[in-house]
Amino acid sequence: MNVPAPGLPARVRIHEVGARDGLQNEKTAVPTEVKAEFVRRLAGAGLTTIEATSFVHPKWVPQLADAEQLFPLLADVDAALPVLVPNERGLDRALALGATRIAVFGSATETFASRNLNRTVAESLAMFAPVVARARQGGAHVRGYLSMCFGDPWEGAVPVHQVVSVAKALLDLGCDELSLGDTIGVATPGHVQALLTALNEAGVTTDRIGVHFHDTYGQALSNTLAALQHGVTTVDASAGGLGGCPYAKSATGNLATEDLVWMLDGLGIETGVDLAALTATSVWMAERLGRPSPSRTVRALSHKE
Repeated sequence: MNVPAPGLPARVRIHEVGARDGLQNEKTAVPTEVKAEFVRRLAGAGLTTIEATSFVHPKWVPQLADAEQLFPLLADVDAALPVLVPNERGLDRALALGATRIAVFGSATETFASRNLNRTVAESLAMFAPVVARARQGGAHVRGYLSMCFGDPWEGAVPVHQVVSVAKALLDLGCDELSLGDTIGVATPGHVQALLTALNEAGVTTDRIGVHFHDTYGQALSNTLAALQHGVTTVDASAGGLGGCPYAKSATGNLATEDLVWMLDGLGIETGVDLAALTATSVWMAERLGRPSPSRTVRALSHKE
């Protein structure tokens, strides 16, 4: 039943990360053609922003070693196709293939920056500076991911002011939007509201903020609702609930796109996504991965008579 609630946005843009963040942890190589078909099916279900791949060194993320082969196969896909780049070399590879939406991936904590990027937070920002500048000069849209915004498995709770400082630094580099990542899934709604309020007070407007929640403690949807109540209209999610983070072992799956769409549909919030088509896509991918989807909505809808 569609029952709107007061104080929520009329429309939400879902930033689909299943093809990149969702697949990057898979131990068995997913064929390039399967990845391309996955993206096509996601677009066919109505998703308009689909993160396609990552131009990182194959040593670090072997599953995405086929970025050069995959991206040209998506030329006919009617959706924005952001790609993750770690440095200028990755940017060169992406731009050579015509990518127009770029993402960089930073950390709010020193330990994760060291483990994920082999740099301090300051050094990673210095590495991103020419990447963002060159991407913007070439007319590309740039998203800044900020991980460990709510908790870090090595450092524990992350102070709000620390997150705000790094977030502002990323935006000051020239990023068009910022995605706040709850990498290990420890956020709760009050913490979400507190961080968003602090960002606003520091001059970061809500229209430049997206949220990226993991469901480790079952809080992803409640945290998303808290962000929506604050005015956020961009939410990251992964079809079928695929994914995690290869550099943080306690990071479980992303918020499942189907679970998000079920909630948004019930609230009368437009997404443009066909839930039945999306569910069928996740069932199709789960069959290729050889295991059922962790999404509760996928399981519920796919087992109906």
